[in-house]
Amino acid sequence: MLTQLAAATGVLALLTLVPGPDMAIVTRRAVSRGRADGLRTVGGIAAGLLLWGALTVAGLAALLAASAEVYLVVKLAGAAYLCFLGVQSLRRPGGGPEGDPAGARSDGGSGSAWRTGLVSNALNPKIAVFYTGLLPTLAPQGLRPAAGMALLVLVHVLLTLLWLSAYVYVLSHARRFFTRPRVRRAMDRVTGVVLIGFGVRVATSAA
Repeated sequence: MLTQLAAATGVLALLTLVPGPDMAIVTRRAVSRGRADGLRTVGGIAAGLLLWGALTVAGLAALLAASAEVYLVVKLAGAAYLCFLGVQSLRRPGGGPEGDPAGARSDGGSGSAWRTGLVSNALNPKIAVFYTGLLPTLAPQGLRPAAGMALLVLVHVLLTLLWLSAYVYVLSHARRFFTRPRVRRAMDRVTGVVLIGFGVRVATSAA
């Protein structure tokens, strides 16, 4: 069982390291608002994974993955949210340092960091497909299926927390560079385009 768990952890680690919308959102929050805001965003992302994990263990995520209509609604909502975040970055590039009123209006204050991370994952039906399609094949055979999937969800959440938190700390050490007005504007534009690109990709991708 330990060998199977180690192999599953390796697969989950590789999937966690692949850049995606989560990393783009964390980059935007950490650079514009600072380390604490970035870490709150990471916490929201982890909460979103736990939500999908709970739905998966309960069997509800499988129903979503099997329903083309519901999947489409959630997918389009998630794509719209990513595009919304991207447009925000493009409309207010370099929108002010942490604590700046303009920055607060643009990013919605520190309390929204956790919600941003949570909503971005809660509206990502591909996590449901990933959990219902891949986790059962990785679950250790020595455990009941539900217990095995729950364990792998916790492993995935832990890996995500470690990886994105470390990424936030790297960004925070280089924040003096990233908060230069010219660099900040460029970063916001790049992040905005990336988020919109992910939104379009989510909206046009197949289940």
